[in-house]
Amino acid sequence: MSQTLELRAVRRARWRIGLLVGLSIGVLLTMAGAISYQMLRHSQEQQISRELDYGVQNGVIAGPPACSWVFFYATDGTMTRGDRAAPTGLPLRGDVERVVATGVTQNQQVDRDGTRYWVRTQSRGEVIVQAVFDGRFQLADRRHLLTAFLLAAAAGLLAAVLAAMMVGHRAVAPLVEALGRQRRFVADASHELRTPIAQVHTRAQLLARRAAQTGADRRDLDRLVSTTRRLGEIVDELLLSARLAADPGNLPPGQPVDLARLAAEETERVLNPSTSITLDVPPDPVLVSGVESALRRVVSELLANALTHTHDGSIAVAVRTVADNAELVVADTGDGFDPADAARIFDRFHRGAGAGDRRFGLGLALLREVVSGHGGTIVADGYPGVGATFTVCLPLAPRATRLPSGPPPAAGPRPLPVLRLATGRRSASRRPAAGRRLFSRR
Repeated sequence: MSQTLELRAVRRARWRIGLLVGLSIGVLLTMAGAISYQMLRHSQEQQISRELDYGVQNGVIAGPPACSWVFFYATDGTMTRGDRAAPTGLPLRGDVERVVATGVTQNQQVDRDGTRYWVRTQSRGEVIVQAVFDGRFQLADRRHLLTAFLLAAAAGLLAAVLAAMMVGHRAVAPLVEALGRQRRFVADASHELRTPIAQVHTRAQLLARRAAQTGADRRDLDRLVSTTRRLGEIVDELLLSARLAADPGNLPPGQPVDLARLAAEETERVLNPSTSITLDVPPDPVLVSGVESALRRVVSELLANALTHTHDGSIAVAVRTVADNAELVVADTGDGFDPADAARIFDRFHRGAGAGDRRFGLGLALLREVVSGHGGTIVADGYPGVGATFTVCLPLAPRATRLPSGPPPAAGPRPLPVLRLATGRRSASRRPAAGRRLFSRR
């Protein structure tokens, strides 16, 4: 499957590079054709103007005999001499009358019979001369030039596209292959690490049981068991991240996971005497489909990020259901971040302007991969010095896979249990859910 995706990526890159290069070549050829056409047109009009000047002064035009005519008029507008039969509508009597009345030279361009006539009427001493030039050959030269450039542009565009596709294939294929090798390396390394970590975890469990049987202090062994379990989960997450990068739709079959339970367990695990943590979860399970270790990492990473950037403030953790989705919200009153970085905060190793010591590294980037792989979304909102709020939205598990719940609740608003954890102490209280705001910002 991943190989198919890589081939598609190479194919798309080849087409894009080919089209971009082809369009660039086409634009250059079009510009060259337009400049050449304008230069040819300008030079032809200058030549025609010289021919008309010569015809007015000498009574004859040196151009092809079938393409030029000269007519002579008296000062009262009466024709005294004219060339052979002129084209329909020529000579132009109106121009002669205007020259008789004003003495100003008249220049006209007349389009007739599929060609264009340049007409100049000018007073020359005691006579008025009207010279006509047929520009059919000049117009034919222009059409030939345009046709040649259009054919050249089409051929150049096709050649550029083909050449760019070949170059793009050679340029992109090694990059795709390198990315594939990187993913395979992460997957292979994670797979190879799973066995020794599992062995260490098993031996740590055996030592902990033996210590319990002999009555010895087993706190260090319990920490070792917890650490090895966490290492195994991290390796599983790396393996999952590699699989998601190779094929985003290749997520392992999920099981119902209680998001509220994960939030409660991870919040209690990270208790910090210097930070006030408020937990707000519903009494019933909030089930989503997915990999429990991966979703636990989502909650743990958000809490760790909040604790890292909240020194003397407070943190609020909430789980709620909205329509057919479950929402996990982690808000803090810590350092915050620039709102302009909200769209890029999940990029790998992103560090926005003015971030100070706040580095986001790989944690949030891998977190977004996991959430996206579970069909969910994650957004961040914050402001410097005010705090940050991260909201994870995941689809609820299908009803067929949800755990059986208790009797239906009574009508009216149902109270939610609120667990407040502050300075390392825990207390339980109940308050109505209706109309209550979880977080506030000033």
